[in-house]
Amino acid sequence: MASQTLDEIADLVRAKNAGPFWITLDVFLPTDEAYERVRASDVTDPRVIAELYRTTPEKVRVFPMPALKAIKISFPRPVTQGSFADRDMHSGQQHVLLAALSIP
Repeated sequence: MASQTLDEIADLVRAKNAGPFWITLDVFLPTDEAYERVRASDVTDPRVIAELYRTTPEKVRVFPMPALKAIKISFPRPVTQGSFADRDMHSGQQHVLLAALSIP
């Protein structure tokens, strides 16, 4: 099977606030096979997520949800929501880096 980006495999990759101090990334997969493929990839490695989002692996939380064929990833926002330095108040654009990851 050829490598694809997460965005090509998933039904939906999105980002949202999880309160003023955390960001959550959600990945929804179309099939059990797609879920297992993504679950076994770098998407669930806190070190990879930490490097993408400039945090530390210890701060990354990964929540696999096989019954929903979904993976939730949370980590602290780099700045508090709504603060002067906040450039994405709703964290709506933060999924782009994750969606571009290559999945074997």
